[in-house]
Amino acid sequence: MTLHLIKLCVGAESLEDLRQWVAERSLTAIAAGLEPHSSHVTRMVPKRAEELLDGGSLYWIIKGQVAARQRLLDIKTFTGGDGISRCELILGPEVVEVAPAPRRPFQGWRYLEPDAAPRDLNASGADIEDMPEDLRRELAELGLL
Repeated sequence: MTLHLIKLCVGAESLEDLRQWVAERSLTAIAAGLEPHSSHVTRMVPKRAEELLDGGSLYWIIKGQVAARQRLLDIKTFTGGDGISRCELILGPEVVEVAPAPRRPFQGWRYLEPDAAPRDLNASGADIEDMPEDLRRELAELGLL
């Protein structure tokens, strides 16, 4: 059964910021002779890794709304130079925009069940993805998207 993660996208002011960051990391991976990907390091290791790697994604919250997702490719654990164990989430290179959904801030990540995950914008059948990001955010806050 597929399972997802949801996390705040700290440092990104917009979806375009996230896309630029992911593109830079993907180019770095390609230059190192690896498949294009980005990664995110976190302290806590997901206990349900098998479910996450069965088609799961990491959903990003930007400015209080779920805005995008990236496919989870792998989950690696390692010990940092400070002796603390960490988890590296290996993410696919594609940033998929999702229907905006408001979320309160929280620390770390949370599991996200598939039925609670926002749908992909390109799967909605409408031209929502052509709207400016700010307009989509406002419409979602009003409950109109």
